[in-house]
Amino acid sequence: MHLIKGIRTFLFDKEKRTIFLAQHGFYKTMSDRDFLCMQFKNVFGYDLNLENPQTYNEKLQWLKLNDRNPQYVQLVDKYQVKEIVANIIGEQYIIPTLGVWDSFDEIDFSKLPNQFVLKCTHDSGGLVICTNKSKLNMSATKKKIDKCLKNDYYMQNREWPYKDVPRRIIAEAYMVDESGYELKDYKFFCFDGKVKAMFIASDRESNTEETKFDFFDAEFRKLPFTNGHPNSTKQYEKPKTFEEMKSLAEKISAGLPQARIDFYDVNGKVYFGEITFFHWSGFKKFEPPIWDKKFGEWIDLTRVKK
Repeated sequence: MHLIKGIRTFLFDKEKRTIFLAQHGFYKTMSDRDFLCMQFKNVFGYDLNLENPQTYNEKLQWLKLNDRNPQYVQLVDKYQVKEIVANIIGEQYIIPTLGVWDSFDEIDFSKLPNQFVLKCTHDSGGLVICTNKSKLNMSATKKKIDKCLKNDYYMQNREWPYKDVPRRIIAEAYMVDESGYELKDYKFFCFDGKVKAMFIASDRESNTEETKFDFFDAEFRKLPFTNGHPNSTKQYEKPKTFEEMKSLAEKISAGLPQARIDFYDVNGKVYFGEITFFHWSGFKKFEPPIWDKKFGEWIDLTRVKK
């Protein structure tokens, strides 16, 4: 069944087929510009406007090609970014690192606690959550991490900062929020150091539920659109740490044309998650589409130093 579904996806889904082929080196000789134009047309059905981009997704593609601040390489590195962010907002907001290695075989699991999280520093994915070390499937874990280490995240959607990030593995402290079983993300969209919107990501580790994204404005008023995942049926109350997270996001994003700054709230204590420069890599539709234009209006490309 999974094989048949995979074949159908490859044959009929241009976006996913292009990602698969990109990951396997089929577009190595294609320029970033040509690749982004091709994939944008695959996703949205119309040509990418790089001469006068208007929507959020168009402007993210423009930024991939024109905003080449070398510091972004460190800011997307899940290990190096911790020191940079700690210097801005304080070490108390950083999730403790338990170790960093170049390969899976270097990890001494006897020195890790019973619960921990493994992930790679150079891409999005490959996450291994261990809640009981004695029950950890070591072969499956190694297979997942090794596959992640081989993944060229830059080639997938031409997010250039990932091209030079060292491919390493880090272990972090395991955490859950007030639910007792998950760790919701609070993700803030910042534009030139100002929060304009955010969303809560929930059900990410569920085996029975699709991930949910619920969007809010800077005052935590619900926004009526979807982007990549459905809304939740839950009614979220404004987190007590909302203003704290918002303030921290603005400090971290100061001077950046746009960035998404992610946090966790662990029983009232805030922790920094990561910095994302290309939400969904700029390849996910807003429903209704007017929100693509609205988010695009918040990005001032004239402030980008080429």
